Amino acid sequence: MGSARVLAERPSRVQLLVTCLVDHFRPEAAEAVVVLLERVGLAVEVPEGQTCCGQPAFNAGARPDAAAMARHTVEVFSRSDAPVVIPSGSCADMLVHHAPLLLAEDPVWGPRARALAARTFELTEFLVDVLGVEPGPIGGNERLTYHACCHGLRGLGVDAQPRHLLSEAGDRLVPLPEADTCCGFGGLFAVKMPDVSGAMLGRKCRQIAATGAETVVVTDVSCAMHMQGGLEREGRTTRVRHIAEVLAAREHDA
Repeated sequence: MGSARVLAERPSRVQLLVTCLVDHFRPEAAEAVVVLLERVGLAVEVPEGQTCCGQPAFNAGARPDAAAMARHTVEVFSRSDAPVVIPSGSCADMLVHHAPLLLAEDPVWGPRARALAARTFELTEFLVDVLGVEPGPIGGNERLTYHACCHGLRGLGVDAQPRHLLSEAGDRLVPLPEADTCCGFGGLFAVKMPDVSGAMLGRKCRQIAATGAETVVVTDVSCAMHMQGGLEREGRTTRVRHIAEVLAAREHDA
């Protein structure tokens, strides 16, 4: 653990980039993020005007559109100097790595994008590496397993951090075979190559079933939606939840 991006001092407030999928399909995950951040004493700002970070357009090769959305996101989150926390490795990877590259040649937006990237963090990375949050009791009695989402794992190096936060689950946290193998979503990949995506999802669902876990914990809602759909189509009752939901519920359920 240990983010390459550091802050000079512990912040008293943060900005939350909600992300499109969380906003439209899993708002309870955003609410859980707010609970977690307020629990450690931070004021949470949710800037108005935030939209898509531009990652889907970037992945599709639509660079001008992606750059326009990146400029808008940089503008919205540069109105405050508070760190930006994102409950998604894919969106965080976009702002930390790809937006600065997209705007690198722009004398105005390039420096602004790099400045924003330096204070942008995926949620678990921020909690563990920046704030030093220690694991606490995990409420409930269900068996958990953890799937490492691709962009967070490979783009940001986030894997030890969520495992650290889940460690108090003890024997209830069971290993997932091939936990670092893609679930098959991959954003536009699932749309462009549905047969390959479906095969990858089927393999992931079989691995999940083998654990006997009742809940799969992830750090990206996109992966959660993809795996939940696959599990439900197979008639399984396993839930896929964002880690913020699992951690925020601990005091209520413990």
